[in-house]
Amino acid sequence: MQANPAVTSSGVGDKTSAGDPVPANCVVIEVHVGELKQLFNSIDPSPFRNKDLDPKAEDFIVDWAKDLPREVELALVVDLDREAGLPDEAAILRDAIHEFFRQRAETHRRRLRELFRRGRTSLLIGLTVLAAAIALGDFLATLMKDSRIGEILRESLTIGGWVSMWRPLEVFLYDWWPIRNEARLSDRLAAMPVRIRYLNGKSRSAWKADWPVVTTSGERSKIERPPDTLNQATQK
Repeated sequence: MQANPAVTSSGVGDKTSAGDPVPANCVVIEVHVGELKQLFNSIDPSPFRNKDLDPKAEDFIVDWAKDLPREVELALVVDLDREAGLPDEAAILRDAIHEFFRQRAETHRRRLRELFRRGRTSLLIGLTVLAAAIALGDFLATLMKDSRIGEILRESLTIGGWVSMWRPLEVFLYDWWPIRNEARLSDRLAAMPVRIRYLNGKSRSAWKADWPVVTTSGERSKIERPPDTLNQATQK
């Protein structure tokens, strides 16, 4: 698998291609695979449009996108080592990639909500401990006002109280914004144009063994067919 970001005016050059038009001055992430199914997780039993990307393909696309400025428009061009197959395979590929990154964005937003929930709980606990530590320290210092031990205890409790504030401060100052950035990046990837560029294939029928082997409607009819076959067998 190979990829290179590049600026393009048409996105595909003069090679046979299909899919979304690539806007001018768009930064293109290029991925080179032998078969489309190499882009997806082979052990994921989900339907085509809900399949997870292969972890290596996901990391490759995300890492390239992270290195680019936030304001640039992204596009994905898949260089495929075979001839064109189904007429709607480019649209199916686009929908599958977009759905994956939409789910990824929603996962990051759930993580962010959970992080803020834990942060609020930690903040409540931290403030309670800090207030109790300061009050107890003042009480002990007053009780032992003629002893240096009272001052030591008060300072120790105050330090301990502020230590209890470490976690909520970490959440609200540092932990939340990387997750938000990941969600925004996934939103950008879920909206980018996707195009397939067909290279010289060795066999014109190679697409029959590749993903997707059937259209969405064909997938439904294939699922509905076994019950009819079972009923016919029962009648016999």
